[in-house]
Amino acid sequence: MAKQPKSTMSRALVRRETISGYMFLLPSLIFFVGFVIIPMFVCIFNSLTDVNMNTAGMGNFVGLKNFTDLWQDATFKEALWNTFVIVIVSVPTVCAFSLWVSSAIYKLNGKLLSAFRCIFYLPVVTGSVAVTVVWKWMYDNYTGIFNYVLKDGLHIIDKNINWLGDPKYALGCIILILFTTSVGQPIVLYVSALGNVDQSLVEAAQVDGATNLQVFWKIKWPQMMPTTLYILVITTINSFQCFALIQLLTQGGSGTNTVMYYIYYTAFKLTEKAGHFGYANAMGVILAIFIGLLSALQFKLAKEK
Repeated sequence: MAKQPKSTMSRALVRRETISGYMFLLPSLIFFVGFVIIPMFVCIFNSLTDVNMNTAGMGNFVGLKNFTDLWQDATFKEALWNTFVIVIVSVPTVCAFSLWVSSAIYKLNGKLLSAFRCIFYLPVVTGSVAVTVVWKWMYDNYTGIFNYVLKDGLHIIDKNINWLGDPKYALGCIILILFTTSVGQPIVLYVSALGNVDQSLVEAAQVDGATNLQVFWKIKWPQMMPTTLYILVITTINSFQCFALIQLLTQGGSGTNTVMYYIYYTAFKLTEKAGHFGYANAMGVILAIFIGLLSALQFKLAKEK
C-alpha cells in the first residue's frame, strides 16, 4: 500500500482539528446567536415600530418617531443623566481604588493574599438580592446602622436621614453599593497583572535611581494597560446597566431613575403606554450606542498609551 504524502496527511490533520474545534464552539455559538445576536436585531427592528402589549403581530412601522419622542421625554432625560453620573463617578473610583488595594497587597504571602482577595471578591459572588437586603437595612430610617452611628454614636446629625427617600442622598447611596460590589474582580485582575510585571526591568530602573512613582508610571503601568482596558470596559458596561439596585431599593424614585430601569418600567409597568415595547427598545438602542462609543473611546485612549 502506497503511503500518503506528508503534506496530504498534514492538511487532513489540520482539517480534522479545525472541525473538532468548531464542534466544541458550536454550543456557545448557538447560545450567542440565539440570545445575543437575534435579540439585538429584534430590538433594533422593534425600536422602529409601535409594537406594544395590545398589538397583534409586529406593530406598525413608525420610523424614527420613538427616538425623536425620547428627546422630548423629561423622564428619559433624567434617567440618562443619572446613568451618566453613575458611570462618571463609579468607573474611575472603582479602577483607582482597585489599583491602590492591589498595589498594597500583591506582595503579601500566599495565605494572606488569598484571604484579602476572598474578602474583596465575596460581594461579587454573593447574590445581588442578599447584598441589597443588607444595604437596605443599613440605610433604614429607624434601625439602620448609618443613622445609629452618625446620630447616637458620633453625634454628627440631629435626626435620622432618609437615605433612600431623599434625592440629595439616594443616588449617592446607590453608587456606594455599586462601588462595593464592583471592586472585587478588578482587584483580583490587578493583583495578577502586577505579579506578571517584568521584575528585571523594575530592578534595572531602581538601580538607575528611579523612584517608586517613576517605576510604576514608566514600567508597571504600560504592562498593565491591557488589564486596565478590560476593567474599564467591563465596569463601564456594568455601570450603564445598573438595574437590580434601583428595582430593589427605590423603584426609580428619589431621583434614582436610570435608563435600564426606565426601559423595564416602560415595557412592563407603564399602563398608559400599554407596555410600549417599541419605545423601550428605542431606549435600549440608544443605551447600546452610548456604551459602544464610550468603549471605543477607551480602546483608542489605551492604544495611545
